[in-house]
Amino acid sequence: MAIRKTPKLKRFLTIEVPMLAILVFTLGPYLWMFITSVSPEETLFTSGPSLLNATFENYARLFDTVGFSDNLMDSLIVAVGTVIVGLSLSVTAAYSFSRFNFKGKRVLMLQFLLINMFPLVLLILPLFVLMRMLGLLDTHVALIIANSTVAIPFSIWMMVSYINGIPRSLDEAAMTDGCTRLQALRRVVLPLCMPGIIATGIYIFITSWNEYLYALTLGGRDVRTITVAVQTLIGEYEVQWGLLTAGGIVGAMPATVLFLIVQKRLISGLTQGAVKG
Repeated sequence: MAIRKTPKLKRFLTIEVPMLAILVFTLGPYLWMFITSVSPEETLFTSGPSLLNATFENYARLFDTVGFSDNLMDSLIVAVGTVIVGLSLSVTAAYSFSRFNFKGKRVLMLQFLLINMFPLVLLILPLFVLMRMLGLLDTHVALIIANSTVAIPFSIWMMVSYINGIPRSLDEAAMTDGCTRLQALRRVVLPLCMPGIIATGIYIFITSWNEYLYALTLGGRDVRTITVAVQTLIGEYEVQWGLLTAGGIVGAMPATVLFLIVQKRLISGLTQGAVKG
């Protein structure tokens, strides 16, 4: 009996205990944020965060006085717009790179990869000057274009791997039946690489939703995303910890809920993109 229990004990000590420690380390800050957000303001600095006498007053103040609903809407418009623009360009570009051979193809793919190696701060000044010349400062369009410059290059790399896994014979069969190249893309390729499109869309959405530098520089009074709105809760002489943690929880919820909804498709899309057909 002792010999049979040894593998279970070994598995518990080598797998389950480390995984539990990683889980606590990962979720601990979020749990602390939630407890702080529901703690009364008057007891937060005396007895510390606690679930006793929990209140949602900070969340009510967040939407009533700070105007967080407008900031959420700005972030949603920018994120969804970036997903639409990013997927439209990255899917068509990836299809071209996957199906056609042309001069400079490898160089262009390497340039897309090199773009992600440069820090975002290097692109701030030229983008700011460009948006000011076009009169797009403090608009949703400016943030959508700026976020797309970051999301599209890596998205093309992701989509190329998915489309490469679809045999070219399917495109040729569709065109033999009378489809044009675009119709073959829409009717054959896109349905087959839908898990990859969903995975790429989630990547673009989360990247745009969490973006701060462009939102701070190219935004303003009319357009203020949730990342900038949370930063404004940090004053020069005082930090409103209740509102700050409540804003962090609310800001993380949309991306978390979206991930939970499409979790299975996202995992299947990432797995499909990792295997060559």
